[in-house]
Amino acid sequence: MMLTHRPIARLSYGVGAVRDLPEEVAVALSFNGTTQAVMMASPADLTDFAYGFALTEGIATADQIDRVTIVETVLGIDVQIWVTPEAEARLVARRRTMTGPVGCGLCGIDSLEQAMRAVSPVAAQFTMTPDEIKAAIAALPAAQPLHDTTRAVHAAGFWQGELVASREDVGRHNALDKLIGSRVRAYHSAEPAVRAHPTGAILLTSRVSIDMVQKVAAFGAPILIAVSAPTAHAVTLADQAGITLIALARADGFQAFTHTDRIQEQSHVQ
Repeated sequence: MMLTHRPIARLSYGVGAVRDLPEEVAVALSFNGTTQAVMMASPADLTDFAYGFALTEGIATADQIDRVTIVETVLGIDVQIWVTPEAEARLVARRRTMTGPVGCGLCGIDSLEQAMRAVSPVAAQFTMTPDEIKAAIAALPAAQPLHDTTRAVHAAGFWQGELVASREDVGRHNALDKLIGSRVRAYHSAEPAVRAHPTGAILLTSRVSIDMVQKVAAFGAPILIAVSAPTAHAVTLADQAGITLIALARADGFQAFTHTDRIQEQSHVQ
């Protein structure tokens, strides 16, 4: 697999230690031999990326993915995802081609309806206390080794009383897809009796835009916590989706925008 970071600076003057720079690689996501998206991404956790992207973009669920093959090329990486006929039919009907840089989660969408697509309501029951919310966001920096090395990537984490998973990427959307993909793969490989998605909170180091809320809703997480601010439309969509949106979160406080009933003095994980 390609390196995720490397030293490049030739001269450092008055800025402290020289840091490695994160790699930014063209990653093609191909479904049954046809490229669906090309994203600039960090070349790590790409199988997670495949599963997360397929789910959050409405292409395929985990049980509709037969296999994922990672192929390195001279120009980048081709993530080849092979899906069932049911998922392929859905993909063909959708007729979407998406080519976007790391900062854009909606580039290439060919209609306003796709950009502003509705989401299914999230009904999962999960509560957190104010202290747990602060503890969750305070735990995320310790799970960001690539950020520690480069200071130039985003992270997404999953909290269930403790931080159970995290993923990093130069793109905030990619980091979230990789995290969701990691959880989807873990649930799919579990025994049938425990295969249902455990509920918890998504943690983000980035701002919250409408497309990030759409991805969280597709995954089904009931709480979204971010260190930065949300857009107004992201708040509206989170409210409609039944997601508790918490932002501007720090170790000493936060602001809650929607469905604040999940913030209680005593938490009850269900």
